[in-house]
Amino acid sequence: MQISKKIPFDDPNVLNGVRALYVVSNIVIFSIYLYVQAQINKKNDMTVVKYVEPAPLGSGEDPKFVATTVKAYDLSQLRTLFKGQAMGVGMMAVMHFYFKYTNPLLIQSIIPLKGAFEGNLVKVHLLGYPATGDLQRPWKAAGGFMGAMQGGEIKTDKKSIEAAERAGRGGVKDE
Repeated sequence: MQISKKIPFDDPNVLNGVRALYVVSNIVIFSIYLYVQAQINKKNDMTVVKYVEPAPLGSGEDPKFVATTVKAYDLSQLRTLFKGQAMGVGMMAVMHFYFKYTNPLLIQSIIPLKGAFEGNLVKVHLLGYPATGDLQRPWKAAGGFMGAMQGGEIKTDKKSIEAAERAGRGGVKDE
């Protein structure tokens, strides 16, 4: 942030360079996600993943039992990443072109790229980490405000899964 305050954004060459950096950064992220999608489809892992999804905060619903495959789970996670990236680009476009903010362009060229490489899908499918420990599916929800809004932790213990199966909520296997 401090470095971005010292950059002369009123110079058209500098501004166009930072805009180009932002576009290239998003193209790299999009390309990484497309490669990860190709790897997911290539591996075609049909191992069943069972977990209990927490009810949305304040909904009063029971937790939902989910039985899916590794491929379907990974593709749903990737779809979420694509949507998040598109939202970020949309918000940045409004901030830059409508409100004329320029400093976030530089920061948003770096942070999402760093976040993409720290994501579980990229670690497993691009960087080749084994899907064990923290990388075992289903992945833990993001901490902080967004994790709290989703209603809490995903449960994978046998007792929670059996209770949700008996409750009859969900249980449809995605194929």
